Amino acid sequence: MSLTLLRENRNYRWLVTASGISNLGDGVSALAFPWLASLVTRDPVLISLTAVATRLPWLLFTLPAGVITDRIDRRRLMIRADLFRAVLTLGIVAMVLAAPPPVGEPGWMIAGLCAVAFLLGAAEVLRDNAAQTVLPAVVAHDALEAANGQLWSIERIAGHFIGPPLAGVLIALALPVPFGFDALTFAGAAGLVWLMVIPARTAPARRAFGTELAEGLHWIWRHAMIWRLAILLGVLNACAMASLTMLVLFSQEVLGLGPVGHGILLTAGAAGGVLGGLLAPWLTARVGATRSLWMAMAIFALAYGAIGLTSAPLVVGIALFAEAMGGMLWNVVTVSYRQRSIPDALLGRVNSVYRFFGWGMMPLGALAGGAAVAWLEPSMGREAALRAPYLGVSVIVLGAGLIGAAILRLPERPR
Repeated sequence: MSLTLLRENRNYRWLVTASGISNLGDGVSALAFPWLASLVTRDPVLISLTAVATRLPWLLFTLPAGVITDRIDRRRLMIRADLFRAVLTLGIVAMVLAAPPPVGEPGWMIAGLCAVAFLLGAAEVLRDNAAQTVLPAVVAHDALEAANGQLWSIERIAGHFIGPPLAGVLIALALPVPFGFDALTFAGAAGLVWLMVIPARTAPARRAFGTELAEGLHWIWRHAMIWRLAILLGVLNACAMASLTMLVLFSQEVLGLGPVGHGILLTAGAAGGVLGGLLAPWLTARVGATRSLWMAMAIFALAYGAIGLTSAPLVVGIALFAEAMGGMLWNVVTVSYRQRSIPDALLGRVNSVYRFFGWGMMPLGALAGGAAVAWLEPSMGREAALRAPYLGVSVIVLGAGLIGAAILRLPERPR
């Protein structure tokens, strides 16, 4: 099915290629941003602030983004967001060239990184919400699992399998290089989306902003299963950010890795994401959507616990592989279910409400991770404090998984 989509669906090919290129740049910056912050300061709270700034727009702007997505042309919105991100990333290049780290006072550099990260996150909110609402207009509804699985596998290959080790190499060349590369990928993605030809969509007549937003809130409130998925996703994402925000310090100080080694470690997680994206449609068809979600939550709890208990890079790589595989399984099931269930006229708004709860918790989780390490370090020591977020979220995710097993019952598609 997936290969047929690529061969026969021109718009889908452009969308997949644009997403792959954009995510390659994201993968490079995912390593380059925290690595740059770690060159400026070793304070876990300050380092976590860059992750908070990137994810805070999901809490602040997701609901308005849904209204905007349903009001205007979604393809053009994606193009403008990518071009805006290209310009912003060039700003990081200028910042690093103007004052190469390490600097005497880290405050202003961290503040600058946070400001750019926040704006990048705001553009990402608009771009990603538009991209998820475009896909049902590009492929048939019965092909959504296959399309989502392939799309996210390609995004994983680019953003997590190739991007992080490439970032390690680019950082070794010169610190501004990975950010310049990122800007080029955003511009290239915008050009590819521009090539897409999507049938004209008749947007509903505009009404008061609050009225349109309320329609999305009312719809999701009446659909209990989507509401439950949103809340559970918020817990899972907060836990993921609480632990993974500290991975750059854990990698350096506990595992003893440099930038290339850290990038390779992240690549192990990417491999799990690729395999998860490819296997998720097959697995879901055989064990069902509900059991697939139960499996994903069990994998999350085991993976975080393993990271917190080991000092071996190989074990951490395997845990990240498993965690990413579970994440892709969760995404393929839940996003396809939403895309199939939500009316097109409301898709942007309902999707934004869902992501407000599901993704809006990420900055809180990132801040909690850094704060926990800083709070525990004086009494437990540095290494034990760096392990604590992983062990703590393992317990929380296990509890969330038990709740999910009790309340999640997705409709099963005919086999």
